[in-house]
Amino acid sequence: MSPAGEGRDIAVNRRAFHDYHIDERYEAGIALVGSEAKSLREGRVTLKDAYARFQSDELWLIGVHIAPYGPASQFGHEPERDRKLLMHRAELDRLRAKLEQRGLTLIPLRLYWKHGRCKVELGLARGKKLHDKREAIRERAERREIERAMAAGRRR
Repeated sequence: MSPAGEGRDIAVNRRAFHDYHIDERYEAGIALVGSEAKSLREGRVTLKDAYARFQSDELWLIGVHIAPYGPASQFGHEPERDRKLLMHRAELDRLRAKLEQRGLTLIPLRLYWKHGRCKVELGLARGKKLHDKREAIRERAERREIERAMAAGRRR
């Protein structure tokens, strides 16, 4: 039997897929305090406007809002503090080299549980232009229309 919530997403950054082309994906651990882990179990987290960046030789997750955990209010955590990401040194070095390319950024795509530990999926992303966003919206609408037409044809 797996632990409660194992394998499920805690939060997904849907906005990231609208605003960016995702080139590569990486998995990283995240250093949390106890009240943050409890709050994550309740799903009280927001990834909007979050990103990751290097500070000295370490990778930090910035802008993630983890709501305070009620019962730990006296000893709780700061909701928007920077959180250290945990990756192997070789991965960090490769990632730093890729981030030095112009126009690339590292954004969190989702938070999830894996073997009882919170993980963050990071995307190496390139910003979309306005016309790219419009094209993606048009493609989604066309795909929906095709699916509706096929579903209507099956019902007959």
